[in-house]
Amino acid sequence: MFKQRLVNIMLIILVTLSLMGALTLVLYTQFFQETKAESEISIDDIIRTSVETDEITTNLLSNHIIRTSFVIHLDNTKSKEEFEKRDFQVNNIIIQELADMKESDFRGSEGIRELEERVRDRINDILQDGYVVHVYMNQRIIQ
Repeated sequence: MFKQRLVNIMLIILVTLSLMGALTLVLYTQFFQETKAESEISIDDIIRTSVETDEITTNLLSNHIIRTSFVIHLDNTKSKEEFEKRDFQVNNIIIQELADMKESDFRGSEGIRELEERVRDRINDILQDGYVVHVYMNQRIIQ
């Protein structure tokens, strides 16, 4: 009886040590491993999945003329290919958004940021594979 009790105690100690080791391994891999945040995308990846629009010249609501171009960053190369096929739709979206703006909307950075967000949202509505991460106004000349 003494030998069986000693074996049972030994098995309990081995199972306890094994569980503690497994728990330590899980905690170490979950909390102490350095992970790269999703928001830290390399510039090479951004360039690889970005498309620059042609220069667009159109009238603003305030009877001024704007000449502009955009760089549109997409989430992957498949969405970039679809975007390139839909370039005429994208140009139409940009012209429609610009036609509703006045020259005064471009005086501060807030107006440009709002335009970029509206263009991003409208392009995301037409894309089927992927999405637009960010829209950058690359050039802006108002006359």
